[in-house]
Amino acid sequence: MPGVLRLVLGDQLSRGLSALADLDAEVDTVLLVEAVEEATYVRHHKKKIAFLFSAMRHFAEALRADGVAVDYVRLDDPDNRGSLRDEVSRAVRRHKPKRIILTEPGEWRLRRDMDGWQTEMGLPVEIRDDTRFFVAPRDFAAWAEGRKSLRMEYFYRELRRRTGFLMDADGQPEGGRWNFDQDNRKPLPADIEVPSLEAVEPDAITRAVLDLVANRFAAHFGDLEPFGYAVTAEQAEAAFEAFVRERLPHFGDYQDAMAVGEATLFHSVVSMYLNAGLLDPHAVCARAEKAWRDGQAPLNAVEGFIRQVLGWREFVRGLYWLEMPDYARRNFFHARRGLPEFYWTGETEMRCLAEAIGQTKRNAHAHHIQRLMVTGNFALLAGVHPGAVNEWYLVVYADAYEWVELPNVTGMALFADGGLLASKPYAASGKYIARMSDYCAHCRYDVKRQSGDDACPFNYLYWDFIARNGDKFARNPRMKMILSAFGKMKPDKVAAMRSQAKDFLDGLKTVKEGEWRAR
Repeated sequence: MPGVLRLVLGDQLSRGLSALADLDAEVDTVLLVEAVEEATYVRHHKKKIAFLFSAMRHFAEALRADGVAVDYVRLDDPDNRGSLRDEVSRAVRRHKPKRIILTEPGEWRLRRDMDGWQTEMGLPVEIRDDTRFFVAPRDFAAWAEGRKSLRMEYFYRELRRRTGFLMDADGQPEGGRWNFDQDNRKPLPADIEVPSLEAVEPDAITRAVLDLVANRFAAHFGDLEPFGYAVTAEQAEAAFEAFVRERLPHFGDYQDAMAVGEATLFHSVVSMYLNAGLLDPHAVCARAEKAWRDGQAPLNAVEGFIRQVLGWREFVRGLYWLEMPDYARRNFFHARRGLPEFYWTGETEMRCLAEAIGQTKRNAHAHHIQRLMVTGNFALLAGVHPGAVNEWYLVVYADAYEWVELPNVTGMALFADGGLLASKPYAASGKYIARMSDYCAHCRYDVKRQSGDDACPFNYLYWDFIARNGDKFARNPRMKMILSAFGKMKPDKVAAMRSQAKDFLDGLKTVKEGEWRAR
């Protein structure tokens, strides 16, 4: 009796996956594929490849232990043809299933390719909704229809009402406020103790994957070892519990803080587990809420965490599917500069960038303020082409998939969508970095100076950005004060800053437009 071939992608490692919902272990086969095409369509960080391949292999072993027939195609299988499409086609010939079932992929390029599988394979292909998210793309589209602007805050409030997270018995937000973001912007005290992130010792499966990645992807970005990330659902849940116990109580206060030598501070570092399917977003929100109700963490910390998962994560996914494929081509400021080479090396005298890029190279991770207000902010001020910036973020972070990376970079960091996602450009001078970190105290540049040899480049680049682009957001009420201040500056001061910005940018070694995909 022919069964069903059920494809599970590398970011769908959840037993509750819709593609597995009605699995018949007696006749069905689950297919997982290590495809070189997926590992190299951008040259992903070595740690990201190792994390996903190891997690996939552990997931396959767990399925087999439950009596499920698994067809697992390893990267080093001599018959592996390198692409998902080709390997699904080969599996169809091996198993002769009556149909193929899979869950909606997270990226447009895969969804577009899968549309042709039914004709190519010669049998029915059922693509199911990804029910691990709170909101289906069609439901987000219905919410967005007819709105003059799309703002996460209002979407988030609707999801709070729908789910009941942090709502009181009268249907009002706990604490009387929907959002405690104003309470979550404290600089890190010098004497606070920061808990370390516990590493998971690689087992035999992970060690074999590390050897494979070292041999096959040696030229890819980033450090492969030491490797200590969770690769099973049980390990990921333990990592999340450690966050709730050790870091969530201070997460709210210091979630925007940065410090020299501190890669994680009080952040959860579980986004890679959520995005790969090892953690369930419903469960982590419920656990965080329980921590508040049990008195283990303050409301501002728990609300801030839930807002990231329930609000922001769902919002950017909905926006991605609503606006693709055109969204990937947005370039509101007509930026054309190539990506500075120091984004690949971390070798720069700007301490903030050296810290953020250095830890990204080591860990395939940086927290949201480092991404938005350091690496993203510099790219915005420097006028780097959005395609180059998006490529870099997709390469370097273990939690990066296009559905989450593209809106965050194009919409939030670069304002390249012209304000569809963000209400203003998140451009900032060195003052913001000085306020939220100790980076400037360890930097060779003077954050208090706006021009001159020792001036912080963020300062004169910021005002050059305002000068170049002010007309594009002249009607934006959130930019009114900045434009007013700029208009009152003495012309010679503006000229000095703009001249220094030009010299600085002209001296940058960059990857030219159109060449970043060869990196």
